Amino acid sequence: MSGNPTVQPEIIRGSALPSVALALASAAAGRLATNGTQITLPDEIKWSKQDGFPDNSLDNAVLAGSLTQPPLYLTLVRWHPGYMSAPHIYLTDRLSIVVSGTWWVNSGPEFDPAKCVPMPPGSFVRRLAHTPHYDGVVAAGKEPAIVAICGFSPVGAQLVDPARPGWRRV
Repeated sequence: MSGNPTVQPEIIRGSALPSVALALASAAAGRLATNGTQITLPDEIKWSKQDGFPDNSLDNAVLAGSLTQPPLYLTLVRWHPGYMSAPHIYLTDRLSIVVSGTWWVNSGPEFDPAKCVPMPPGSFVRRLAHTPHYDGVVAAGKEPAIVAICGFSPVGAQLVDPARPGWRRV
């Protein structure tokens, strides 16, 4: 598995950051001794559909570590408009930064997308362990939201209502 010091061009719209990151990565790739540094260019990031979720609802790209094995992980999640998670908790804290799009979040065991708060690019969200919450992108969202998430494994996601699916169509 490789690390990712750059950002996909489509991740941050309307910003010079993607072109700068790509230029730096391209220049570094020709000069950098990669025995101690791992580089993943934007087109090499491997996105996977989230198990148990519909197609084009939630994708993951684990960049470092594992969501199930200690210690630390870093992943990108991509929420597509019209989908949100069902209320759930994690066993450990998660640190999140919105990279692109608008991510809609709320805390509590009752799912109510109308009460979600929009988090624009650059927003930081800390999910405390064992705190019920839900998130995603409302149906009116114009683009997917990509969120970088870091924490300690195992994540141990648990649904508030395990009799229902882990996602909601909104």
